[in-house]
Amino acid sequence: MTAPTTATDVNQPSLQPTAPTGRRMSLPVLMLVIAGALALTSIVRLVTGANGITNVSQMSTALQLAVPIGLAGLGGLWAERAGVVNIGLEGMMILGTWFGAWAGFQWGPWTGVLVGIVGGALGGLLHAVVTIAFNVNHIVSGVAINILALGATRYLAPLAFEGHQGGSAKQSPPVDSLGHFSIPGLSSALESLNDQHWFFVSDLAGLLGGLVTDVSWLTLIAVALIPASWYILWRTPFGLRLRSCGENPIAAESLGVNVYKYKYLAVIISGGLAGLGGVFLSIVANPFYLEGQTSGRGYIGLAAMIFGNWMPGGLAIGAGLFGYTDSLNLRGGSANVHALLLLGALLLVAGAVWLAVRKKYVHAVITLVVGALVFTWYAGTNEVPNQVVSATPYVVTLVVLALSAQRLRMPKADGMPYRKGQGK
Repeated sequence: MTAPTTATDVNQPSLQPTAPTGRRMSLPVLMLVIAGALALTSIVRLVTGANGITNVSQMSTALQLAVPIGLAGLGGLWAERAGVVNIGLEGMMILGTWFGAWAGFQWGPWTGVLVGIVGGALGGLLHAVVTIAFNVNHIVSGVAINILALGATRYLAPLAFEGHQGGSAKQSPPVDSLGHFSIPGLSSALESLNDQHWFFVSDLAGLLGGLVTDVSWLTLIAVALIPASWYILWRTPFGLRLRSCGENPIAAESLGVNVYKYKYLAVIISGGLAGLGGVFLSIVANPFYLEGQTSGRGYIGLAAMIFGNWMPGGLAIGAGLFGYTDSLNLRGGSANVHALLLLGALLLVAGAVWLAVRKKYVHAVITLVVGALVFTWYAGTNEVPNQVVSATPYVVTLVVLALSAQRLRMPKADGMPYRKGQGK
């Protein structure tokens, strides 16, 4: 006879939330896919002569731009794994930029980091109260948070920054640097190897060199938060209870889980992580707060989370992809984006072949036609307009989400209203 389920059973692996449907890509297969993509990029570099697409400085810039996107996405992951949709990530990042710079120029950059996290967490707390306690639609609440954060910082900036040296109504005084580091010997060796422009080896050196050259200490912390979040959410009783609230809160409540508590904690942590992403923008990426400096990164972080199928590893890959395309604006944008048109065409052809193998012939033909059009664009031009370069991160966001939509699986109770005791 099967033993009755008790409240303590929530710690048992057999009661973990249902895994996403479909086959997951194993780590060896994922590494093989990444290696294949890097090899294809290396071929494109050799054909086009656009050495900038994989050099160390390009990859270092891409890492710096990926961090705030990744932190916003990680914040969204925490909230949505507990069943709360967090469209307010953009507003929480805005709060992080303002609070971080405000405290940073007065009391030092590390104080700014802590206060910026608190600022984002306050936005998360407000979102939690509105959606959990008052059961307001999560999307409506998130949009309201974004508008409120923008209005509040726009009102507070002149009061806090005007009258200080370097400050104005839209910009804070400069904040001291948190410091950067490069790994001695390894950084210079990888840069030298990247300068040889050899097939694959130099491209790999450029990728690795960007990870160990001129890296901020806050970047190191942000990267460490990815595996830390995975471990907490998937390898601890706390994480199991939190995820159960996003899958089936009624069942979690029946097992003794305080669903409200875990939802509140998840959304407050979500806001703190988004706030940390904002701090990165106002202390590391730029040493000052500047009105509008988030530039929609909260929304792109949300897209990275969806691309990553609500998993930390996939989220990190998505953030890296969007950070890389964003970095093209800063380094050889037009020439590099033109070269990437050839890469896009080759990837579309490969995708068409894959779809044909899976007997999805209509999709394969459409993909092949789009690939041919992209190749025609590449072959018929020598460069792309600057407007296309600026729009590239957002276009990539839409394309990636469109192509990955069929394999996505959000937590089952994500965004659904919940009231304590409703399962009785």
